[in-house]
Amino acid sequence: MSNATDITRTVSRHTLAYMLFSISEMCRYYDDFDPLDLLIVHAILNANVINVMNDPSLDERFSSIHAVEPDVIKQGVSRAALSRFLSLPLETVRRRVAGLMKRKILAEEKAGLIVTEQNAFRFGNNHELQKTNMLLLTKLLRDLRRAGINGPDDLRVAKDATPPRQAK
Repeated sequence: MSNATDITRTVSRHTLAYMLFSISEMCRYYDDFDPLDLLIVHAILNANVINVMNDPSLDERFSSIHAVEPDVIKQGVSRAALSRFLSLPLETVRRRVAGLMKRKILAEEKAGLIVTEQNAFRFGNNHELQKTNMLLLTKLLRDLRRAGINGPDDLRVAKDATPPRQAK
């Protein structure tokens, strides 16, 4: 690739396609859920396992497709943090969380909200979506390689690009 803007545009185009395909599959699988509720559940799932992803021994311990992070090690997240992270009004987050708690998907622990290990919808332990994600990630990496981006070293040129303007 010849310059930083070419790399940035190429990576942006391919990663956006990956994200949209992933969201589409998630919405297709959980078709009786509102997409905003799915976004909230998956943002909470992500927050719950940040400590696992940052600890190599925990990451390895729970790396199996059959291993589920127990509720006791999940890092809770507040409604306010979710509101800020997702750029949603706090009242919207509160209302949606209340509905998800009634469905026994979320629980409130001392440290905040978690997606329960025992939720009936298998959020966080959906093998079909995990397998689909592997296919989509493989496609993303193949497409980036075909575009001349083989790894992080190929992105160094993009660091010199002008930083994006902040959205208002």
